[in-house]
Amino acid sequence: MTDPAVALRRELGGFLRAHRDRLAPADVGLPTAPRRRAAGLRREEVAALSGVSVAWYTWLEQGRVDTSRQVLDAVARALRLDAAAHRHALALAGYAPTGPPAPAAPAAAAPAHQRLLDGWPTTPALLLSPAFDVLAWNEAYATLWPDPAATPEPRRNLLLLLAADPAHHRHLPDWRPLALDLYRHFRTRADLEPPGSRAHEVTALLRAACPDLDAWWACRSVGDFTSRPLELHPESGPPLRYEARLLLTPEPRGGAVLVQTPHR
Repeated sequence: MTDPAVALRRELGGFLRAHRDRLAPADVGLPTAPRRRAAGLRREEVAALSGVSVAWYTWLEQGRVDTSRQVLDAVARALRLDAAAHRHALALAGYAPTGPPAPAAPAAAAPAHQRLLDGWPTTPALLLSPAFDVLAWNEAYATLWPDPAATPEPRRNLLLLLAADPAHHRHLPDWRPLALDLYRHFRTRADLEPPGSRAHEVTALLRAACPDLDAWWACRSVGDFTSRPLELHPESGPPLRYEARLLLTPEPRGGAVLVQTPHR
């Protein structure tokens, strides 16, 4: 069984390597050499920009060493990480304000949240686990979207439904922007989970169900989901426009509520 600390170091290394691969020398003010064997910055270039040795930076990407926050901040600047990616790197290195994730049983909160969801009779809403499993929903959601009750519980996951369910594609033909934004949010938490967790299982299900989108599932991009407009196509009647927002629940290691309000 992999040590959780080792697993997080490897996740951090993979995360930094993916961002290094995206940068061109010109992005960081370096001249472009006529011949480069691969796209992206070289490790020695990131090491020089960060003020560390090439060997040490190589070990960091390989998950072989721990790092101080000061050095990780320097690496983040060298890789031009945005605020969300910088926070994610710090969390993977153990510098998250709340520390490593603790086990949670978000399903236990479903009954209490059901009353909240039912209090929005005209606002479609879902209760989601940290892995985006659908735990509860209201009648407004089941009326507008395919009823989650019709999906077997192991596959009752919002990301999986958006990416692989034909009925959801009929309701939301332009489903990819929403799914990708939600997946980037999902990754901010999934990378902190130990191997064998539900988050890793969901990623495996996505890769198996949608191999043509494997570049998505392998992507290390992260970001907090804020809101996104949706144009839904019900089975009868004209298209409907909504604004989807993700509201985080207050419980430690809790999930979120996805709320859809009419788009003005």
